[in-house]
Amino acid sequence: MTKADALRPEDRANDRASLEVLLKAERDGVETCFHRFQNLGAQCRFGTSGVCCRICHMGPCRITPKNPRGICGATADTIVARNFLREVVGGTAAHSDHARHLVLRLKAVAEGHGGDYRIADAPALKRYAARYGIPTDNRPEQDTARDLAAVFLAEFTAQEENLRTLTLAPLRQQQRWARHGVVPQGIDRMCVESMHRTHMGVDHDYRNLLGQAFRTAIADGWGGSRIASMCSDILFGTPRPVRSQANLGVLSGTKVNIIVHGHEPELSEMLAVAAHAPDITAYARDVGAEGVNLAGLCCTANEILMRRGVPIAGNFHQQELAIITGAVEMMVVDVQCVMPSLPEVAAAYHTEVVSTADIARTIGATHVSFQADNALESAKTILRRAIDNFRRRDPAKVAIPDDRNPLVAGFSVEAIRTMLGGRFRASFRPLNDAIIQGRIRGIAGVVGCNNPKTRADAYIGTLTRELVRRNVLVLQTGCAAQASAKTGWMRPETALEHAGDSLREVCEAIGIPPILHMGSCVDNARILEAAAEIVREGGLGDDIGGLPAVGVAPEWMSEKAVAIGTYFVASGVDVILGLPFHISGSDKVTAYLQQEAREMFGGAFHDEPDPLAAVDTILALIEEAREKLGINRKTERKLFDMKDRRALNV
Repeated sequence: MTKADALRPEDRANDRASLEVLLKAERDGVETCFHRFQNLGAQCRFGTSGVCCRICHMGPCRITPKNPRGICGATADTIVARNFLREVVGGTAAHSDHARHLVLRLKAVAEGHGGDYRIADAPALKRYAARYGIPTDNRPEQDTARDLAAVFLAEFTAQEENLRTLTLAPLRQQQRWARHGVVPQGIDRMCVESMHRTHMGVDHDYRNLLGQAFRTAIADGWGGSRIASMCSDILFGTPRPVRSQANLGVLSGTKVNIIVHGHEPELSEMLAVAAHAPDITAYARDVGAEGVNLAGLCCTANEILMRRGVPIAGNFHQQELAIITGAVEMMVVDVQCVMPSLPEVAAAYHTEVVSTADIARTIGATHVSFQADNALESAKTILRRAIDNFRRRDPAKVAIPDDRNPLVAGFSVEAIRTMLGGRFRASFRPLNDAIIQGRIRGIAGVVGCNNPKTRADAYIGTLTRELVRRNVLVLQTGCAAQASAKTGWMRPETALEHAGDSLREVCEAIGIPPILHMGSCVDNARILEAAAEIVREGGLGDDIGGLPAVGVAPEWMSEKAVAIGTYFVASGVDVILGLPFHISGSDKVTAYLQQEAREMFGGAFHDEPDPLAAVDTILALIEEAREKLGINRKTERKLFDMKDRRALNV
């Protein structure tokens, strides 16, 4: 493939909107992540194999067969394991700091100084408080919220106590963690201890380092991420099924377009409220616009989609492309997955990039600190600034793709339970029965990011369509969910048309689509919550590791994805990676993560760059689990006589 061929839009993206805007980028002379990836050329083999160590300043050291040790004597096994653990720490810190902000907001609300925030979902508050033994009957909501916030904060600061949130996992899973010494204490302690262990001259045993990686990741999946989802439900409402639209075509040619991008929902929730305020609408009309059009990117998009139906402009790889349409007045960013290139791209158009988190500033962006204590007015200030920018829009530079598709999202565990059993009989029983009967062969959680190393969204789309065709129920989060939404596969009618016969029958009877959008990347904890509910319902074993369920990260790219994959494996779920970890420089580390982990926890990592081969692997793992559970046995149909009926003893 020549350099010119490699830059063809059709080699970089899968959806028509992205292809159209990539061509516009070429015409406008604007560089995107796809161009930069190509311009970098061959990537460093020491980095991709994980054998480059720059932890101390005797190095950097690069391990080769001729030089098998670093200056300090560290082997490839030590270096690869150490680098892997640091990636897990980065991902855990990102998710858990997100959670901390929400816990502090809940605490402020409980103490009566939450500003414009309030407890939006009192049943969720009671439901989660009960899980920690906090009394709720005949108590003011504020008191319950205060007690729950205190429990959540202690999950960060605990020094000797195990995380209480771990008790939400099946008992068998908890016993596995205890047996292998990976039960975490406080989330902050896990991150600090991991960084200490990876400092020069501390922990050199690759097995010990990898054990700590699992311990830290568990603190994320069953700690920080789970807490983040619970707090979001209490403060902003538990997601319920909601209709919306997805792809760059949701941008408006006649309204002020504001895109929210990042991961934390505090500001985006207030922007969604403020965008419909009469004074903001009137302000927009004064500058010649028909109103304000709010849309989202990445996981901030998923947060406000799940609760308010705000449309999705795109996923990770489309953040630059949204600006290149020439129709965006402002992109409001907070934390995580925000490209530092955005102000440079915006310089070619009228778009203003506004950063709002004090821990996440970008050179070239306008920084407007979000004042959570005066949230609604702070949101309106940002909206007015965007509206003022509408006058600077150049019609000659505007080209909005006419590509958007309807979707249904908002499938929290509580919503799924209600859809399965009804309002008064909410239960996972119908799902368990369908799996036991073989009408649903198993479940696949398809999650993760986009990566310019692959054709964006292509792996996700091929994998999802084939799994549904083979009667596998698909749960999606993050950018993977958005990939399906953009192509119309989160329109229940479309997915049902292509689903396998038995999966379609079950979904039609229950009233759920075969692909369920469960939220943002932090909401991967909801997938584990659903798995725990299946175990609790009975009939499919006593731990998550025995379920016919598999996780897939087709196009992942971030440290958060490393942490997510690791806590899924620790929870007993096999995880298929479309792109491998940077661990190939150590056969021992590779064997630990891909083989030994399965003996310890019930799940392991698998690399599979081909989506159809990945489907075969997933189905093989699902069928293996079904065989072990004994639910693949066929029984002969028999007409019962009275003697048979008496023998049933019912």
